[in-house]
Amino acid sequence: MNPSDTPQPAAPFETAPQTALLFEVSWEAGSQVGGIYTVLRSKAEATVRRWGDGYCLIGPYREAAATVEFEPYMPVEPIRSAFADLSQMGIRLHFGRWLITGHPQILLVDAGSVSPRLAEIKYYLWKNNGISSPAGDYEFDEIVGFGSVVTEFLTVLRKRLPERPILAHFHEWQGAAALPMLKHRQVPVATVFTTHATLVGRSLGSANANIYDHLGGIDAGAVAAGHGFGHRHALEGAAAQSADVFTTVSGITGLEARQFLGRQPDVVLPNGLNVERFAAPHEFQVMHRSSKQIIHEFVMGHFFPSYTFDLDRTLYVFTAGRYEYRNKGLDVFIEALYELNRRMKADQASATVVAFIVTRAPYRAINVETLNRQAMFNELRDTCESMQEEMGQRLFHTVATGRLPGLEELLDESAAVRLKRIMQAWRSSQPPTIVTHDLADDANDAVLCHLRHRRLWNLAEDRVKVVFHPEFMSVTSPLLGMDYDQFVRGCHVGVFPSYYEPWGYTPLECIVRGIPAITSDLSGFGDYVMEHFPDHDRDGMFVALRREFSFQATVGQVAEWLYGLTRMSRRDRIALRNRVESHAGFFDWNNLIGYYVTAHKMALERHHPAQDLVPVDPELDVEARETPPPVPAAPPKRRPGGRRRRRVAAEE
Repeated sequence: MNPSDTPQPAAPFETAPQTALLFEVSWEAGSQVGGIYTVLRSKAEATVRRWGDGYCLIGPYREAAATVEFEPYMPVEPIRSAFADLSQMGIRLHFGRWLITGHPQILLVDAGSVSPRLAEIKYYLWKNNGISSPAGDYEFDEIVGFGSVVTEFLTVLRKRLPERPILAHFHEWQGAAALPMLKHRQVPVATVFTTHATLVGRSLGSANANIYDHLGGIDAGAVAAGHGFGHRHALEGAAAQSADVFTTVSGITGLEARQFLGRQPDVVLPNGLNVERFAAPHEFQVMHRSSKQIIHEFVMGHFFPSYTFDLDRTLYVFTAGRYEYRNKGLDVFIEALYELNRRMKADQASATVVAFIVTRAPYRAINVETLNRQAMFNELRDTCESMQEEMGQRLFHTVATGRLPGLEELLDESAAVRLKRIMQAWRSSQPPTIVTHDLADDANDAVLCHLRHRRLWNLAEDRVKVVFHPEFMSVTSPLLGMDYDQFVRGCHVGVFPSYYEPWGYTPLECIVRGIPAITSDLSGFGDYVMEHFPDHDRDGMFVALRREFSFQATVGQVAEWLYGLTRMSRRDRIALRNRVESHAGFFDWNNLIGYYVTAHKMALERHHPAQDLVPVDPELDVEARETPPPVPAAPPKRRPGGRRRRRVAAEE
């Protein structure tokens, strides 16, 4: 699509000239390349509602993503003139709308357009800021080129709008290369930098280093140099030092930033989601039940050829996320499953736990045995469904004669033979597999090795069954055939006892859907929950203690919570989900956007003292939102009976 052929949006700079213009810069704006994409995408609607067309994202131009997520528009003044100035420098830019909820404006930068000047840009980055650029790091070169274009754009825009306050908010080191450049040029633009995770922290976490017990003794520069990313760490540190306001996404990351980047965060910006609230209070319970039925069918196909158990007394627990065996707490989860299985077998518990491990690991194909079981189960179901109409007719005719039919009248001999043959073919003497796919390195896979070590082999006598699904959920999958949102809603608890997790969206995604979750005090989300929700454990937001606690002590906590859930009545589990869901609104961006407002005001006040330059949100109680309370208000108490009674009465 030619930008000149598209409709022209309303001019963003003609209204409310006393307010600032906000540019949000990220390497992940406009295309899904990492976790910050979720933050930007989910936050966009709340940001647009406040800033309108005074808000614009800036990201790199990636043609494959732009064809799907980008709608080009002819830029308005003064961006059009800025485009013309930059075009004379050989810089290519694309302006339009990001096709997500909120439809925000977005400026996409073709970093390759400065390739002829890249050596010069890197030289001045070293000369002016002391940041070297080793040969061969092509991603770093692209990031530096992107930062250079952002610097030129904001410099030109400032000249075109000498009086209008401009605020630039940069995310993570990849999007923040412009910060030290802007500071060196002394461009009068208010700036905010948010680090979502430090480079040194991620590196040490991936190397299974014990970070938090020895944080004060870690030499960040030496670690970065030793692991070959000293130049990246230098850029990250320069961005933190150059910004007017420095922020992190959690208190945990703030501790890292102080040690590794040399700056204490001015504000913590917790992550949120767009929370869907229901008109009927029991609606999310109904969604849980319908999603659980899909999981039931997979479990029947996977386990019932070998043995059966009572699905009404079965709990579904899961963990999900990137395949980082220690960082994501997969080791704690598997060890807790072993303890839970041992305890339930000793107590002769009647309940069954099916535990899913959902992550992406290298694999060759879906396991043939797993696929055959599901195919046979589907054939059995299709056969039964094909017999329903015929049996219904026989039932009607028999009852019409004034008598009740026997089984032989409803199911003729040929139909009975068909069912018996399918049932016989479906049965298996082998236990169900613990992994649904053939892994590329089955013998050395960390999860499989741990499951085998703890003899979690899906034997009939095991009360805890395991399904390792080394691929993310998809409605097109021939196994579960549901998206991740459906899967979460159908489970009873999510378990994410992470060792290194700057924030942690997976437990938050459970909470906003009314599903209890286990996180850890070493995750940003767990740290936030402990600070703001004193009764978090009672309300289904369990925080496992890992700081200064032994591995086995953490395992014991997780196993105890899971065991407690197996002993709950259905009514108690429904009540627990109601308490979890009642907290969902606290994590809505409409609430958490107030932390961003605070950071933006701080940055603008350093350039424009005593001026209120952040626009108000026309749909919210602005005064209540702009300064988030340190502790969220407790949900209102309900009188016995009435609405609450109807919620608890909803079927699980």
